[in-house]
Amino acid sequence: MADELELLRRANPVPVDGPHFGDGPLDHHAERHLNRLLHERPSPLRRRTRLAWGLAATSIVAALVSALLFTGQTTAPAVAAPRPLLVQADSTPVSLKTLAERAQAAAADGSPKLRKGTHVQSWSMGMSDDKPPITLPEERIVRWNADDSHTEIVVATDPRHPGRPVLGGEGGLVEDGHVLSRQTYPPSWSDAPPQSPPPTDVARLRAYLQEAAYSRTALNTGELLDTVESLLDTWTLGARESATLARLLADTEGLRPVGQVTDRLGRRALAYAYDGSGPRRMLIMDPATGAVLGLETTFTKAEPQYGVEAGDVMSYSAWMR
Repeated sequence: MADELELLRRANPVPVDGPHFGDGPLDHHAERHLNRLLHERPSPLRRRTRLAWGLAATSIVAALVSALLFTGQTTAPAVAAPRPLLVQADSTPVSLKTLAERAQAAAADGSPKLRKGTHVQSWSMGMSDDKPPITLPEERIVRWNADDSHTEIVVATDPRHPGRPVLGGEGGLVEDGHVLSRQTYPPSWSDAPPQSPPPTDVARLRAYLQEAAYSRTALNTGELLDTVESLLDTWTLGARESATLARLLADTEGLRPVGQVTDRLGRRALAYAYDGSGPRRMLIMDPATGAVLGLETTFTKAEPQYGVEAGDVMSYSAWMR
């Protein structure tokens, strides 16, 4: 059995120097997750080991960058963890049920429409088993063409202006963006979630997300939020899809309204927190349309040995149209 597992790990269907399959190329997220599955050995302590290594690596990178700044060698990009979003103390929480009703009313004319592709700004704390990565805020835009080919551009955000978009609405680059990668994928099509269009019925959307998560059982709240993130990294939802998702979230256990925030793109939004057994998740939603604007994950426990305090940001995503 061990030999068979080792053979499976070595059977990498997406080598770096190999062509993508013409009938369905994997995007960079899928390739990254596939490689993690192929090369990581499961262990009860693996998640904590990866976290510890990643946090230590982040501290090392930050120290190296500080040294560069003090010595005048500023060719390396700045590395800094973002501050968590702050809920306005005097704001009134709005229930997800109320927000879902607003979203339903806003979707009456069906505009804007669903569009395949995404425009997202994200940051995550680097974690690696074999080397310490340098983690920077990045902005990614994916646009699909009529022939089912698509182009993906990844740009490092300017550390002097955190949260400011560096890609124009149609993918045009502005002068302060540094292109990390630009790749065009050949035509491909899939009828499997999340590549297939999301439905506008709550029950069908729930089943769609469960299939997208490769789960045979109903998703818990943490798993659901993970899959919503995958959905929004694939599609820019239209008004009706956003309203359906808002109704689904209103029926989700553990999501509680916490008040108003201003997100990293300067948008006024409503925040909904989920305090499960792991890190804290905060869903950021448009107060008028119910569209999901962002998702932030923060530590709930301090890790003094790694310089992490409760409330520090682990990752965030901010989606744009």
